[in-house]
Amino acid sequence: MRKIFILALAALIAAPVAAAKKKKNEAPKDSLIFTTVLENPVTSIKNQNSSGTCWAYSSFAFLESEIIKKNPELKDIDLCESFLVSKTYTDRADRHVRTHGDASFSQGGSFYDAIFCMKNYGLMPEGIMPYPQTLYGDSLYNFGTFFPPMEAYVKAVAQSEKKINPAWKKSVQAMVDNYFGQCPTEFEYKGKKYTPKSFVTDYLKLDPNDYVSLTSYTHHPYYESFILEIQDNWRWASSYNLPLDEFMRVMEESVKNGWTFAWGADVSEDGFSRRTGKNRCVATVPNTKSTAGVGSDQSRWTGEKAGAKITEADGAGEKTITAEMRQLAYDNWETTDDHGMQIYGIAKDQNGKEYFMMKNSWGEYGPYKGFWYVSKPYAAYKTMNIVINKNAIPADIRTKLGI
Repeated sequence: MRKIFILALAALIAAPVAAAKKKKNEAPKDSLIFTTVLENPVTSIKNQNSSGTCWAYSSFAFLESEIIKKNPELKDIDLCESFLVSKTYTDRADRHVRTHGDASFSQGGSFYDAIFCMKNYGLMPEGIMPYPQTLYGDSLYNFGTFFPPMEAYVKAVAQSEKKINPAWKKSVQAMVDNYFGQCPTEFEYKGKKYTPKSFVTDYLKLDPNDYVSLTSYTHHPYYESFILEIQDNWRWASSYNLPLDEFMRVMEESVKNGWTFAWGADVSEDGFSRRTGKNRCVATVPNTKSTAGVGSDQSRWTGEKAGAKITEADGAGEKTITAEMRQLAYDNWETTDDHGMQIYGIAKDQNGKEYFMMKNSWGEYGPYKGFWYVSKPYAAYKTMNIVINKNAIPADIRTKLGI
């Protein structure tokens, strides 16, 4: 989940002249029209801006919905991403050095980083820590001058052939603190004092042991757990492995029964429509040969790649996804660990076809103001893993997993 989306690019994209001449409320021909079947409560759209922190925003989007489900009166809860990112980057630097650079050090992360932080460090509400001081003077992350120097320093330490001075950790901590502000050990919120840990147990009433990661691949036995082999799984967290049909069943039934989940997926596909076309901000699996999937971070976000053409899907004619297709795409690096999001609802198009409703972290981007529609074939094909409350898993599947 390392991809960086620069929202400012959207402002540079001029709408086609023909589109400007359309009537204000006229939908392009053959556009998909969505009707909500059900949606579970979510918090407001956030903007990760120019940073590879989708894992933090999507994890907290999911946990905020979990908080609301337990405590409906906390519908305006907003967790502090700066606290999570600060704790994660210092831990990740330590792991990178400790493994002599074999464990990667990058802006990305995993959903488990949020669960680990909640369990070992606690959580904080937004507004306690200072906002990052970017070059533009706003409150949005801009890692352009923050992360590269820290990355270079950490990698230099990891590759050192001499005895390492433990003072390097203080240098990394100073870099993190100078950008995000220091993480307080105690704070006051709504008239009461908390530590980050007591905020989790006493105010949010969350239990980190409630959350599990699920995936579906054939190179490990089903109904057992394994460490998903992706670079940003640097804490080496395990995921339970399910057959594809049961994996999809968990996704569908959990949402229909009032739950949401954190969704990690490959978004570098032709069918993940970002910029242009009649069905922008819709993810499908067009029944055509894929042309995208490799290239720079920016090209994946914007859909631009030399020699590639983004294929529009009209909601029909999608591929039928099999476990073998999923595995081949994973093994060939066609399915990559791109982005973290939240699935929170189900909608239908005008043809009666169902889609997952997805909350993104790119600000109020696109025609649905930050929300997307994801076809079930796309979810079956391109989901890397999900993190979900174990109580949302159907009872028979939980029994097979032994949880």
